[in-house]
Amino acid sequence: MNNSQRPTARKSGLVVQEVPDELLVYDLDSNKAHCLNQSAAMVWRSCNGDNSVAEIAELVGQQAGSGVTEDFVWLAIDQLSENNLLEKEVAVDLKGLSRREAIKKIGMASVIAVPVIASLVAPQSAMAAASCRCAVVGDCTLPTQPAMCPNVNNCNPSGLCAPN
Repeated sequence: MNNSQRPTARKSGLVVQEVPDELLVYDLDSNKAHCLNQSAAMVWRSCNGDNSVAEIAELVGQQAGSGVTEDFVWLAIDQLSENNLLEKEVAVDLKGLSRREAIKKIGMASVIAVPVIASLVAPQSAMAAASCRCAVVGDCTLPTQPAMCPNVNNCNPSGLCAPN
């Protein structure tokens, strides 16, 4: 990808929640949760399809109150692309540096935190428990797959079907 290309943040199939200093993004398609630190979130929000990497660096620098290099933005775009948070996958050239070397180089020169995205796959069992809600105490609603709710006659205080 060169500077003339303009990355676009993916919006469809995502649930986005802002929390202090972070942005939580849940990907409904892959069942993955991503936590973008403030720096990565600023880059992601600036990827509107109109902004070049240089323009994104300028925007993020204005928001952060300090200069941000294009390498800083490339590192964030690399992570966004890898985590399928951009409309199109982006091939990023970190000028021959490994990601680790780029982080080290950018971290030494940057006043704001290096962009970081932490991701994890949401466990299926959490979704299974949520699908087995009690309609009223003492009476559980039968789920579509009975094995998910072992006891349909008893509810625990949190409103979930109790174990056998």
